[in-house]
Amino acid sequence: MRTRIIHLCMLFCLTAGLCQAQQLAQAHIPAQDPLIQNFFPPELVIQNQAAIGLTDEQKSFFRTEIRDAQAKFTDLQWKLQDEAEKMLALVKQPHVDEQQAVAQLEKVLAVEREIKRGQVAFMIHLKNKLTPEQQAKLEDIRGRAGK
Repeated sequence: MRTRIIHLCMLFCLTAGLCQAQQLAQAHIPAQDPLIQNFFPPELVIQNQAAIGLTDEQKSFFRTEIRDAQAKFTDLQWKLQDEAEKMLALVKQPHVDEQQAVAQLEKVLAVEREIKRGQVAFMIHLKNKLTPEQQAKLEDIRGRAGK
């Protein structure tokens, strides 16, 4: 069990590092994940705003959503790092208190869940602000870029 907790801790520390490196504006979901096929990364929308005909109201909405999301996810990344460091400190001990380690693991997982939930909600907000025509144009642009 101790080895399992150590492996989980190492995984979460790696995850914490990856989360810090991740830029919110990209809000990437791994390419293998079917979700990516149904959402549009903010940078794709921003880079192609003229091509898809974003209105001033849509541009304003995107700016506000991205700014708010960046602040939220920066706070969550700090929180995740803090919880992961606490987890690491627990498992570095010569004798790991299993109950404490598992309780701390739950805290790490809760923050990760909050991040994922926030990412998906963010992507939904952005997609819902695009018209079906704009979404079709972005799909076409993404398809051409992927080839």
